Amino acid sequence: MPRAANAYRVRLGALSLAVSGILFVLYPAIRPFSDEASLQGAEAFASTAWILAHVLAMLGFILLTLGLLGLYISLQQTSAERLAFLALISSWIGVGLTLPFYGGEAFGLHAIGQEAIRQQSSALLNLANDVRSGAGLVIGLAGLMLIAVGAIMAAIAVWKSSTLPKWSGIPFALGFVLYIPQFFGTQPIRVAHGLLIAFGCIWIAAGLWRQSSQRRN
Repeated sequence: MPRAANAYRVRLGALSLAVSGILFVLYPAIRPFSDEASLQGAEAFASTAWILAHVLAMLGFILLTLGLLGLYISLQQTSAERLAFLALISSWIGVGLTLPFYGGEAFGLHAIGQEAIRQQSSALLNLANDVRSGAGLVIGLAGLMLIAVGAIMAAIAVWKSSTLPKWSGIPFALGFVLYIPQFFGTQPIRVAHGLLIAFGCIWIAAGLWRQSSQRRN
């Protein structure tokens, strides 16, 4: 593959990774937080902000995989190529398993919230637990764990490479390792967690962009 084509793909990956990081900040910042057992919770579920926040999160995961594809392309000729490939595959599978859970969270709870408001019945919100539990939850958690494994392998690949800032993968991996625990935090904690992911994504993206510029020259 020509070096110019490779550099172009790496730049697209870098841009995808940077935008992904920003979306992981916007997701908790826009998402409504309230007492989800009351009609106030129903209003949150039924709001446009609820849909928008979760769609942004889903786009963040999709762009994450494209960013890791750019990372893999950038490290193909290095000793870290195998790790970068495994990180890409693990993340691809993980995102595929995670997105259905986010879809249920976004659209299923939105429909429940709308019906609860129509009937003025907070009892309907008990259905939210059904959406969030069972096989869907297990598959979603498995997906997030695979993404965390992929992020760790990506961080190791970055560390082993001689072309990217060695420490840039650390906040990236830490952010995705903490993705499940952050669900139990308040909105400020979850926004701070999003900022951690964004910092890691943008730091790696900057290294990829700089590397692609050197290749083009």
